[in-house]
Amino acid sequence: MSQVRSFYITNRFFYAAGALVFLFVVGFAVPWIAIIAEVSFYLSLACLVIDTLLLFRVKDGIELERLCTEKFSNGDDNPVRLIVENRYPIALHLQVIDELPEQLQIRGQRFELDLGSGEVKEIDYNVRPLKRGEYSFGFVNVFASTFLGVVRKRYQLGEVQSVAVYPSFIQMRKYELLAISNQLQEFGVKKIRRIGNNMEFEQIKNYVSGDDYRKVNWKATARKGRLMVNQYQDERSQQVYSVIDKGRVMQMPFEGLSLLDYAINSSLVISNIALKKGDKAGIVTFQQKVNSILPASSRNMQLNLILEHLYKQKTGYKETDYSKLYIALKRKVTQRSLVLLYTNFESLSALKRQLPFLRKIRQQHLLVCIFFQNTEIEKVINKKAIDLEEVYTKGIAEQLAFEKKLIVKELQAHGIHTILTPPKELSVNTINKYLELKSRGLI
Repeated sequence: MSQVRSFYITNRFFYAAGALVFLFVVGFAVPWIAIIAEVSFYLSLACLVIDTLLLFRVKDGIELERLCTEKFSNGDDNPVRLIVENRYPIALHLQVIDELPEQLQIRGQRFELDLGSGEVKEIDYNVRPLKRGEYSFGFVNVFASTFLGVVRKRYQLGEVQSVAVYPSFIQMRKYELLAISNQLQEFGVKKIRRIGNNMEFEQIKNYVSGDDYRKVNWKATARKGRLMVNQYQDERSQQVYSVIDKGRVMQMPFEGLSLLDYAINSSLVISNIALKKGDKAGIVTFQQKVNSILPASSRNMQLNLILEHLYKQKTGYKETDYSKLYIALKRKVTQRSLVLLYTNFESLSALKRQLPFLRKIRQQHLLVCIFFQNTEIEKVINKKAIDLEEVYTKGIAEQLAFEKKLIVKELQAHGIHTILTPPKELSVNTINKYLELKSRGLI
């Protein structure tokens, strides 16, 4: 752990020095004031010397350690902890400033604390990254001062530390736990009744409380002398592909996070849910060409592969080419799959340019087109107009929102499932659609 020490004289000393100069000037006219100024000067000088000795007689008086995970979750609050120890024989007042990564654009974050001799305290705070990539923490600067407050000693502690910001694995784990405990509906995910069952027989097992009594196998019950029930398999191993548009339409930011990063976070969540449900999950990213394809699989390492695959994706500003996507899916994804297409259409004319390729993809796969509501437009629509300019603005906003609804109708008219969602509700609405399609036996 590095230890860089510096000497600082506080403003308190300079204020006192200024007052002394004033007293000396006045003292030329009034002799007794000059005596007070001289005594004050020596007292100030003594305080400076004593304070300096108190702070600098201990070589490594402050110890500090920064604790944080090696990976941060994008778009979420990630905890950071600073553990500070005072090794001086006296109490100190500390000002702690952590050098945060430049991507966070946080300046002037500081913590003030009083620390007794030998005392250890913890400082906890959260950082919320808004972009994936490598983040670098610098040193931690600690300014120590005694009760006199004349001198401050700066310690530069800790080490430079790199942290990788990955797609939101915190959100992924939250929905995973809810899926396992069947509590998804409490967080806005609908509880959907499954229509029918796959009647492929798996095994005969002992009856336990909660089993469907209609599945009692009476022949096995008579033979064993206890209740036995038939167990059937649900349909599994369906392919679920998250297809992510990385073009310029996905660069629009909402609450600091781009639509692309919302889509990446949601892709990780739905891939994890699909794997937990026994399906296969894969990833496709495209722009003016198809950049990458991670084939759908249900192997043990698939989720880690998906996480690493999504982490490496870089944003782009070129026009999206859906014809290249159609060709790649036709060649590489030969089995009928659920294709969750994360994109964004702002106008009906933009959709119609790509509709022929979407219709061709829909002929081979179960296509769900996922695009975004502009929440800023919704705020304008819900705001009361108070002058003529705001009336015009509100009218334009309503026209844009209506065009989004026309896009939904146009897609549905061609048999393409749609999700029009605010960015914040993307994961919930995507899970809802996935569960709905499974319950209807469409995948």
